[in-house]
Amino acid sequence: MGGVPPRPREDPRPLKGVLRSFAFAWEGLAYAWRVQRNFRVEVFLGVLAVGLGLWLGVDLAPILLMAALVLSLELLNTALEALTDLASPIYHPLAKQAKDTAAAAVLVASLFSLLLGLYLLLPPLLARLGLC
Repeated sequence: MGGVPPRPREDPRPLKGVLRSFAFAWEGLAYAWRVQRNFRVEVFLGVLAVGLGLWLGVDLAPILLMAALVLSLELLNTALEALTDLASPIYHPLAKQAKDTAAAAVLVASLFSLLLGLYLLLPPLLARLGLC
């Protein structure tokens, strides 16, 4: 029997350890894509915002940063939900608070992203459509 493989950071071949870490991260991303509807919706909205930004010729840096923030928080929320379900398989009010608070972080970031998107994209969109 081969035993347990070394953890990526303990692998004596540094490059292989780094590549394994990226593979684990990719598995997490694929899992979130597969099972989290909100993650897929947020990816779609982020791509839409970037496409609109390109079409309108606005600075993409703030759009990309806010999309990355929302998606990262959604991934953290997914991880926290999984850990909470593992630690507390039956209902517990503290488990609910942990899940709700993590979801609130995604909500806050999403609302600020929406406001920033309106601030950056609405004036050039109205101008492009001849409404302003």
